Amino acid sequence: MGARLRVVLDQLEHVVDPDVAWAGVELAAALVQTAPSGCDVEAIVPAGGEADIPGIADTHRLSLARRELATAWQLGLVPGVGGGLVHSASLMAPLVRHDRVHDNDQTTATVWDLRAWDEPDALPKSVVAWQRAMLKRAVKHADAVVVPTHSIAGRLSDLVKLRDRIRVIPGAVPSGFVVPFDAAERRAALALPEGYVVLTGTSPSLETGFRAAAAAGMNAVVLDAAEGSEPRLAEIASAAGLPETRAHIRTSLPTADRAATLAGASALVATGAVDAWPWRVLESMALGVPVVAVDGGTHRDVIVDGGAVVAENEVVDAVVDAVGAGARTLSVLGVDRSRAFSWHGAAERIWALHADL
Repeated sequence: MGARLRVVLDQLEHVVDPDVAWAGVELAAALVQTAPSGCDVEAIVPAGGEADIPGIADTHRLSLARRELATAWQLGLVPGVGGGLVHSASLMAPLVRHDRVHDNDQTTATVWDLRAWDEPDALPKSVVAWQRAMLKRAVKHADAVVVPTHSIAGRLSDLVKLRDRIRVIPGAVPSGFVVPFDAAERRAALALPEGYVVLTGTSPSLETGFRAAAAAGMNAVVLDAAEGSEPRLAEIASAAGLPETRAHIRTSLPTADRAATLAGASALVATGAVDAWPWRVLESMALGVPVVAVDGGTHRDVIVDGGAVVAENEVVDAVVDAVGAGARTLSVLGVDRSRAFSWHGAAERIWALHADL
């Protein structure tokens, strides 16, 4: 007898986290492609949402828009959702009491990062409160909580009592994530300089990246900066020895612009060591961009030998090497390591998870 896996796609219209939004769509598409014989996939979407994914068997559209739905589900109000096998690629899941044994109802959710616990000041207070509340609901009602790395799994076990309900299933890069044919034009439109390294991380940690860029004689391009943080980051760059004119701050970019930006970089420097899935690290490795990352559990789990994972006080020397003599080696190793991650593989493991439950 077949089964239907119902996937929550809550950010089709109202996007609150671009990475998690596209990851959910990628996973849903892969679940369709890897569905066991006799099984299919249904999308659960907020009011106004449209799951335009080939092969989706049905779309279950709820009466509430995404914002109202987030509030309702936080309070445990899930009218109209229904039961069955439900999976969410985030904590946005109908986490209420259900009967897995007699009714075959299952609910699984995903935690991509622990910033709401480890770096709460870097997020809006409303986001921190919502994520913490939803994790509490997951502890009570989720049949499993998926995390992308063993490091995050360990840290999550320290925070809450999920015991054997934590499952590790990594993410991947967007399908067809390649250098766009008009990459040079895109970089010009973004006013990017020649000769730069891309930096990711929180404001305090970026100081190390700015120092490394200065030592390597490079410009620095910060990706995924918070709105309004440009003046502060420019000050940090200047204090680190990198003139403000050589510090280029960018917020979240569309996929093609991001690929063009990464492809033009001499290296990607991940300065933060927080437990969070390193989206840009994996994308950089997939494009053959040398990666230098501050040592941390998640970076070790993901990068392994696909880049330079070093202590914070070794970042400057590592970046100088990455843009120079070590560039070719790091590029080849990164591409090779990136092949270990795919949405197809993640989807197969999600199907296996629900079969195990």
